[in-house]
Amino acid sequence: MNIRSLTRGDGVVIGAAVLLFIASFLNTSDCSGSLCDAVPNTWEFTPMGWGSYFPGVVGAALIVVNRGLPQPRKVAGLDLGQLGVALTAASAWVILMWMFEAEDAGGAIILGLIASLVLVGAAVATPLVPALQAALIGAPKPAATPYGAQPGVPGAGYGYPGAQQQPYGAQQGQPQPYGAQPQPGQQQQPAPAAPQAAGGPADFTPFWFAVPVARPLYGEDGSPTPIAELAPGTWYLAVEQRGPGLVAQTQDGRRGVLQDTSGIQRG
Repeated sequence: MNIRSLTRGDGVVIGAAVLLFIASFLNTSDCSGSLCDAVPNTWEFTPMGWGSYFPGVVGAALIVVNRGLPQPRKVAGLDLGQLGVALTAASAWVILMWMFEAEDAGGAIILGLIASLVLVGAAVATPLVPALQAALIGAPKPAATPYGAQPGVPGAGYGYPGAQQQPYGAQQGQPQPYGAQPQPGQQQQPAPAAPQAAGGPADFTPFWFAVPVARPLYGEDGSPTPIAELAPGTWYLAVEQRGPGLVAQTQDGRRGVLQDTSGIQRG
């Protein structure tokens, strides 16, 4: 599970679920003094705790877990996130009914109703409000590489990947001292140039980037089915320009085409 894929809306969902869970341990009716000892909380009043507060907490957990998974999971044909939203809505509705039926509502019902309404509101609004879709945890900056190093190639210094730098004036495959001149009849071999990204334009330089919201990564063969989902808060390597899109490489080595490059953050 990638926690960097969580959004601000997910943060509101988590906070509201914690508040809802705390409210479930408060008194269900208003009381004072010694009378409060006889007033049960929602778990002691079993139908209320398990029938209204528990579904809301479980729904919030499903929403957050679904957001952190690389691929959406389904149960009985429903997306985990959709199932979570349905549970939070049911929780808010049942607690609202308890509010109407209670003669003297206590902290459990009042605070529980507020928390459940915030919970279902954040769950529904997150896919619709751009401000709630921003990453909850900012992406870390990619590690600095030596001057001239190829991005994504560990240990590659100035020049082409894996090249061993030779002294000035040395022939390829025959090291010579600094300033030594080639022997008569020998030709100086040109040093190999740094390779470009395979199949890319000559002026394209690989770079790190992060997406503002979750976006699908499609196969290089043009298949309409996504092979992965790029999550906000994670850095990916762009290795090639493909029309208006980018050929991106995920952290597990998979490559595909990112068709929507609007708003990406370059590292």
